[in-house]
Amino acid sequence: MKVACIQMDVLQCKKQENLEKALYMALKAVKKGAELIVFPEVFTTGFCYEDLNHAAESLPSPTLENLACFSEANDCIILGSIIQKDSGEAYTEDDGEGSNDKGRDGGKKGSKKEEKGFSGKETEIPGSKAFTERKNSTLYYNLGFCFESGVLAGTYLKTHPFKAENGYFSKGSSIEPISLKKQNLKIGLEICYELRFPEVARKLSIAGSDLLVTIAAFPNPRAEHWKTLAKARAIENQIPHIACNRTGSVPDCTYFGNSMIIDAWGEIKAEAGSKECTIVCDLDLTGKEEIRKAIPVFEDRRIELYSDN
Repeated sequence: MKVACIQMDVLQCKKQENLEKALYMALKAVKKGAELIVFPEVFTTGFCYEDLNHAAESLPSPTLENLACFSEANDCIILGSIIQKDSGEAYTEDDGEGSNDKGRDGGKKGSKKEEKGFSGKETEIPGSKAFTERKNSTLYYNLGFCFESGVLAGTYLKTHPFKAENGYFSKGSSIEPISLKKQNLKIGLEICYELRFPEVARKLSIAGSDLLVTIAAFPNPRAEHWKTLAKARAIENQIPHIACNRTGSVPDCTYFGNSMIIDAWGEIKAEAGSKECTIVCDLDLTGKEEIRKAIPVFEDRRIELYSDN
């Protein structure tokens, strides 16, 4: 499958400008033959804490509607994340088809249905000053999504917010792959800081993921951490890994980019520098079983020794 990573400079809180640029860059990737396109973390707004209510969107989301239309028109798969404002309504098919197992939500654009587990009301962050002072007690999430040919195949609420994010975002409570029906493919989606937790990628792999995707806003000076961890997640789980980072800067930090497309052996097949760009690569998604037969890591696991309980 030909895959693409959109490494872009995200303008702080400028949703429409970022969306237009993202779709323009995605169209260039499609013209190069890309069938699967990955955007960085919160790529339409950045971490717009200063105007979070405006940056966030309830579901069904105008931004997701635009992305669904692009995915349908170009018959492609799109992954990324946006800031979600909890409205207590899920974005799913009326008949429930397209939903993932164990609380993962999915469906087609345009219909709504209340569904416990999507809003995640049980995951409020106690003691957070930013949270408790919020006038309307609205909950916000870092919402990962995946569209396949216009259909919302699945979503993922970031389970491990990083430092300041905990003051603004509630935590997701489920880690499961997103299943694509048309491609018969399972994608393990993780978000930024979660790259540092091998348990996340391992759980996604054990659950049958064929491909790991990390969407990120990984800042300087941790470029070497990013490179090492991204390769390690592919090697230890023996599946390809698309690690898509942003570039550019905000007032308090800068971003180094270095997005990578890595095969199941841990070899970097395509890599970006620090500039805004699109990388496209043919990625073999069929070699997982052969590699695991050659080096039987999953067969040789001794899970009875690993529990820390």
